Formats: sequence, C-alpha cells, structure tokens
Amino acid sequence: MRKLLLISLSLLVSSVVFASGPVVKTGIEVLRDRGFEGLTGKRVGLVTNPSGVDHLLNSTVDILFNAPGVDLVALYGPEHGVRGDLYAGDHVKDSRDEVTGLPVYSIYGTTRKPTKEMLQGIDIMVYDIQDVGVRSYTFISTLGLVMEACGEMGIEVMVLDRPNPLGGNKIEGCYVEPGFYSFVSQYRIPYVYGLTVGELAVMINEEGMNRGQKGDQAPARCELTVVPMEGWTRDMVYEDTGLPWVLPSPNIPFKDTPMYYAAAGICGELYGFMNIGIGYTLPFQVFGALWLNPERLKEKLESYGLPGVSFRTIWYKPFSGSQKGQLVKGLQYFFTDYENARLTDTQFLVMQAVAELYPDKKAFEIISGYGLFDKVCGTDYVRKEFQKRYNVSDILEYWRKDEEDFRTLSQRYHIY
Repeated sequence: MRKLLLISLSLLVSSVVFASGPVVKTGIEVLRDRGFEGLTGKRVGLVTNPSGVDHLLNSTVDILFNAPGVDLVALYGPEHGVRGDLYAGDHVKDSRDEVTGLPVYSIYGTTRKPTKEMLQGIDIMVYDIQDVGVRSYTFISTLGLVMEACGEMGIEVMVLDRPNPLGGNKIEGCYVEPGFYSFVSQYRIPYVYGLTVGELAVMINEEGMNRGQKGDQAPARCELTVVPMEGWTRDMVYEDTGLPWVLPSPNIPFKDTPMYYAAAGICGELYGFMNIGIGYTLPFQVFGALWLNPERLKEKLESYGLPGVSFRTIWYKPFSGSQKGQLVKGLQYFFTDYENARLTDTQFLVMQAVAELYPDKKAFEIISGYGLFDKVCGTDYVRKEFQKRYNVSDILEYWRKDEEDFRTLSQRYHIY
C-alpha cells in the first residue's frame, strides 16, 4: 500500500511540474520572447532539421518565416535534410521547401560547406539543430563549416541553444590526432564533450578550431551570437528537461538513445562484427550476433563489474539490414547509475568479452575494414593496441588521457 501511495505521489508531482510546460526553454523560444532581437530587419538564412522545434512542436522554419520583421530568405539542409525526408548518408539536393516555398541549399551533398553563391544576400545565419553530445555525430561538423563560411564572408551567425542530452558533465575519450580529422571527428575535442551546441560553437570560434578546408590557414572566426536556454543545468539529461524529443536523425529515436549511441556507436563501425540494433527497434542498445550465446556473454560482462550498467538477454529479428528476418541473439543493456557509468567503455568491454569467449570471432579479425573505426576514435592507437591482446586495460589510459585537460579548457566556455 505504501509503495502504491509513493507511486501516486510521484505521478502527481510529475503532472504538476509539467502541467505548466517544460522545465527548460530552448533558444528558439527565448529568441521569440525577446521579439526576435538580432534578426529583425535582416535577411536570414537557417540551418535546421526536424529537431528544430519549440515545445509545442512548431518548426523553427515556420516560426521564423512568420515572425514579424524577420525576412527568412533561405534554408540549408544538413544530413537528413531540413524536413527530415532523407535517410542516413543520403545526399541532400538543392530544392524548394514545399511549405514556405523558400530555396533549400544542400550542405550534405556535393559540398558540406556553404559556397559563396549559397550565401549571397544573407545578413545572418541561424543554426537550430538538436545535438547528441558525441563528436562523431555530424551536425556539429556542419555547424563549424557554416561558421567558417560565414566568417569568410562577414556574415553573422546565431546559434539557438538546446540541451546536451548526455548532460553537461560527461567527458570521455581522447582528442582527435593529426591525420584523423574528418567529418565525424572534425575538432580536437573528446568523443563525449559535455558542452551544449552553443557552448561548443563559442569554443570553436574562440579557440580558432576552424582553419579552412586544408587546415593550414589562419583560424577562421565569425561574428557569433548564442541565444541561451533558460532553466537548463549541467546535471540535466534530456529526460529532466520536460521537452518533447524529436529524433534529429532516424537512428536516434528516443531521448535516451544518445547515451547508447556513445556506448555502442564506435563498435558499430566494425561492420560484420556485432549487430547493435540498427534495423531493429533498439538502435545502439543491444549487442548481438547469429552465433552468440547470450547467457555466456552476460555472465562474462557481469564479471567485469561495470559501474552503472546492467544487462539482459534478448532475441530479436531485425526488420532491415544484412540480418533482416534472422534470429539475432544478444544482450540489451541499461544505464542504471548514469552518473557513475562510463558510457564509451561499454563497447570496448563487449569486444574484450567476445574475444575471450570466442577466439575465432575477435573484432578486428572478422571484418573487412576498420577505417571509420579509427576516424571516430580520432586515432589508430586504440585499434592497434587493443588488437594485440583484446584487453581493455591496454587502452584505457590512452583513451582517457585528455579528459581532465579538456574539462579545464571547456569550463571557460560554460554558459550554464
């Protein structure tokens, strides 16, 4: 009876908290409350996708298009497109937005950096996309290239801030090393960087992280404004914000998926090794294979004593991909103590456990290539050292070596 009473009280408190709206107000709503200050009387470009919405799910495209005194003249489509009508990796083409009739310029096709022709007539560029807090997620690379292009043409940039769904305290992974910079590792930051997209934009600008396409020019900076959120604190994950989650890309469907993306996405670049739920209803939240014994893998992983992570056995049939319709056997995992969990370590320990249980199924022995694995790691050291013994202890010091340095650096750019 006491448990039922506690549950009822908890539900009552939740309903009271969220009845008056979300706890957090995002940049687009703060901008609207300020009467679109900084945009009125200017010709505006907008980089966004379906995740650019207010808490009632009105699109930033439509909000700015209908805003008094704001002349929205062009849209810019990153990966998946402005309206989200393209799948992962599909090239975006120049087009017209069917709702507003505005031109849509592709910045995920033949070019990923806006050209001078695309930016003609723009006074200020607005950026509003939900980030996931992980370096390999391409929208922060798009942001940097937009800032770089606008800086070269003297165009202002305004970033409408949104929550980091991993919170503002998680920092994991080493810096990107020379020779491994790419669209999935564009900046010298850790894999999990603990900043909002607005804070990261300021860091990119102030630290001179944009250096042009060849990387040997002087730092490319722009005139930058960040419209901050209201109500967000660094200890908040997305669940705490009260905001609706609009998937920023097809395989990030739930508000906690970014946590699992950080924990399985690197392993997922080893095509042919483990099924991580892409093509099923649990993207990034499972590790499975046709040949696996789930109970043995569960027992092995639990023997490692991972803090804050729990596993359950699962059998599932993907509805797309190379294993479509086949019975995959594996583990689903959960973060039961998020604050103390090390997200990125999870996938490396799975790789170790598989190597111990199945010596003929070692990760780097059964795949055809590992180039993207090195790119998302930002180094080839992790692969080369891990491959020697498949023991996570051999790479942890290296993987963690830059975290405290970045924690100190990034605090200069905290807005919250």
